[in-house]
Amino acid sequence: MGGLREVAASFVVPGPAGVAIRDRLRVSDADAAVLTKVGVYLGSLAAGDLAERSRQGPAHDAAGWAVRKRSLTGRSSARWAGSITKATHDQWALARRGQAAHMAWLRGQIASIEARLARPLGAKADKRAGLARGYATRVECHAKSRRLQMLKDRLAVVEADRAAGRVRVVRGGKRLANTRHHLAAAGLDEQAWRQRWRAERMFLAADGESGKRFGNETIRVTDTGRLSVKLPAPLAHLANAPHGRYVLDATVAFRHRRQEWLDRITVNRAVAYRIHHDVVRGRWYITASWQRAVAPVLPLQAALARGVVGVDMNDDHLAAWQLDVHGNPLGEPQRFFYDLTGTAQHRDAQIRHALTRLLHHARRCETAAIAIEDLDFSDGTSREKHGRNKRFRRLISRFPTAKLRARLVSMAAEQDIAVVAVDPAYTSRWGAQHWQQPLTTTTRKISRHDAAGIAIGRRALGHPIRRRTTPPPPHQSDGAGHRTVQARPEIRRREETRPRIPGPRTRSVSPDTERKRATRTSNTVRDVRSEQIWVQDPLLLTD
Repeated sequence: MGGLREVAASFVVPGPAGVAIRDRLRVSDADAAVLTKVGVYLGSLAAGDLAERSRQGPAHDAAGWAVRKRSLTGRSSARWAGSITKATHDQWALARRGQAAHMAWLRGQIASIEARLARPLGAKADKRAGLARGYATRVECHAKSRRLQMLKDRLAVVEADRAAGRVRVVRGGKRLANTRHHLAAAGLDEQAWRQRWRAERMFLAADGESGKRFGNETIRVTDTGRLSVKLPAPLAHLANAPHGRYVLDATVAFRHRRQEWLDRITVNRAVAYRIHHDVVRGRWYITASWQRAVAPVLPLQAALARGVVGVDMNDDHLAAWQLDVHGNPLGEPQRFFYDLTGTAQHRDAQIRHALTRLLHHARRCETAAIAIEDLDFSDGTSREKHGRNKRFRRLISRFPTAKLRARLVSMAAEQDIAVVAVDPAYTSRWGAQHWQQPLTTTTRKISRHDAAGIAIGRRALGHPIRRRTTPPPPHQSDGAGHRTVQARPEIRRREETRPRIPGPRTRSVSPDTERKRATRTSNTVRDVRSEQIWVQDPLLLTD
């Protein structure tokens, strides 16, 4: 056991702190033209503000923020300037965090290659001594030496950018920008690409303000669904309502979480809105978002009071199995499949559909918690960790870990189901070792993933993954009594023999039947029970 790492404690995942809902805008041609003009104009202001913020670097402070906001106020409005500068600051901070993560990843790759190059060719790994395995051939060793120099050069560039406070951000997306040079491969012409590029660079987002009418003065949606936009100063001539506002013909009807949204806007609580144009579908959408009060995290023992549904996440399905509070599997294993091929919208829909079925299964089982592995594949797809095993790296890269976890936490909160995260160490291996073969029958085939679901659930409940403690060699047939580890770790004497419990030995015999059997009078000597007590009649029989 010395080579095994310490297993982290399970914990209840906090619920979501924000809510976002979306609805389609069936705009007219006139509304679409106005929204496009406003979005393109504000997008140009946002691009210039991002460039100015990038030039300031880490030296940026509140005074610099105020200068940028004043310069934008004259060209738009005070509220539009506040939304643009805040979005710019968030985008720069996100790029800065991504830069730090990329730098840490490069350093990890360099350290991994150097450790393997320091070992002889074909040397085996020694986990106890902390030694990595060597490369198999000289050709592979030479290729890794070249890759090492390339990674060091890339790290030097990133470190220089970080020291200078320089980040690299592409408004509209780097992928779409690179598509401009490969239009034929993407099946686009220049005009179609420019329409997508213009739509992605538009800026039509406004933060909410508590105390203002309907929670937002810039993009306002009334309780009747009427949508109006405050126009920037240079486009005020397009207004069709007082105070430089443009009222759209399209109405908004948030069907998902509508009552929660209405409860906020009727008391003038802050709601942020974003208007987006999907060029591929030719549709306009509006997204409303707000923050929720942080709910207290449910204690782990309270969440597991009615058992748990252990879930093993795979690249094509979720394997789930219900467990009672003692860690015993109940019912049959469940598998919820999804297809991660195709577009991003298709993959997202597949994940949501699988999670919906999983949550419905948990509700039918009357459990209040779902146990899932706390997976982190940030370095799992690297070629330095898994070498030439491209198939395994491709398998790991398909795991929708971040999106699935975010979706599951958000959807489970609506169903009042807690999500318990457990350490993923050895769950698949130990689950297959202790549970796959014993639960497999002639009519039921248990997969490795089903057994892993049991291991995940037992770890969340605080039980060991193994089914029972093996008796001593002289008592392999339970001569010393049955051994069990179904009790929790803090229970005393759980590793000792189980005491004999009086009463029926099987659940098929009721206590009443057993009591009748013990008290009935036998008709033959063969039927005499050892528990019966014979009493001599006090009256003597005489002639």
